[in-house]
Amino acid sequence: MRKLPLAIACIVVPLLFISSATAQSCSQMALGRMARLNGFIPFPADSAWNQDISSVPVDPNSANYINFIGSSTPLHPDFGAGLYDGSSMGIPYLVVSPGSSPLAKINYTAYGSESDPGPMPIPKNAPIEGFPNPGDGDRHVLVLDRDNCWLYELYSSYPGTGETWNAASGTVWDLLNGEQRPYTWTSADAAGLPVFPGLARYDEVASGAIHHALRFTLQSSQAAFTPPATHWASNSSSSNAAVMGMRLRLKASFDISTFPPQSQVILAALQKYGMIMADNGSSIYISGDPDNRWNNNDLASLKTVPASAFDVIQINPLYTPSNVPTGPSPVITSFTANPTTITAGQPVTLSWNVTGASYFVVSPQVGAVRGTSVVVAPAATTTYTLYGTNEYGRSTKKVTVTVQ
Repeated sequence: MRKLPLAIACIVVPLLFISSATAQSCSQMALGRMARLNGFIPFPADSAWNQDISSVPVDPNSANYINFIGSSTPLHPDFGAGLYDGSSMGIPYLVVSPGSSPLAKINYTAYGSESDPGPMPIPKNAPIEGFPNPGDGDRHVLVLDRDNCWLYELYSSYPGTGETWNAASGTVWDLLNGEQRPYTWTSADAAGLPVFPGLARYDEVASGAIHHALRFTLQSSQAAFTPPATHWASNSSSSNAAVMGMRLRLKASFDISTFPPQSQVILAALQKYGMIMADNGSSIYISGDPDNRWNNNDLASLKTVPASAFDVIQINPLYTPSNVPTGPSPVITSFTANPTTITAGQPVTLSWNVTGASYFVVSPQVGAVRGTSVVVAPAATTTYTLYGTNEYGRSTKKVTVTVQ
């Protein structure tokens, strides 16, 4: 848990194209709750989540970091089969085809200035972390758009009236690219990271291998982060407390051969890809999806692995309040509508010229979009806002379409 502080009738036709290779890789995902990705791996191969770090040097301060955590503190799977106190164990996700449900407006209740505006294809029946009784925990909602290859994540999520969601924060991630949040911005996770790519999913464990790093939490962290993190949520002044984005790797010398099958796959991933510090919480709790096919007795064997079995890999660069990178936000040269005055339902082309942006959101009615234009057909006079975001910040520009 972190320590810091109505769909509108229209037609939206993006004027952009995804290559057949990438479209095919996204379309291979099945639809539904905890659906199989069928081999699709979010983000490019050079993403920090997907990098083999088995040969990366150990950080000089590794032993002190581990001792601060507590060398005997055990690894703990924060997921499994069935219910605990009436709630599912793990962080759920949903794969959708957006054309089958209306886009939802997102109302932000806490971190709106660091969140991505909607709309988002998050249906009202999307599972909330802890379902069927989410309680007052982190209440993450994770939705993958199979058709357009976007990942949508909300934190502290509550269904609103009509086609709306209320959330403390929310982020859209391009599954085909490796963009980051602006420096010092949070996301649906305290470290400014995506949640979904760090989950241990049953479908990949059943296939015999996890091909990415895992997400984990620690009780204490300092005011610092290392990429891929972009945000700190400090609750400790110790220089030996973890930094957000810190990566632990299970030592190659640790014998995993005697562990049961599901745990052995997870431990092998921790030796090759490690685990990335993503939030404040119970120490060395790793995240996964809730699935009744998990073998809880098998997963319980992970609790015999102590913190001393891990190294902290080299932290470079390390960003603190004194050296956070700065740079120019995107430059929006133009954002236009053609035509600007229409009758209800008439198509309008929104076009933009922008330099320096990692991704775009057009609000309302459109959402995350690639390319340089999109076609809308508003039923009433509408002011559209273009949001262009990169690692240094966000720029916006507006245009109004008048419906006579």
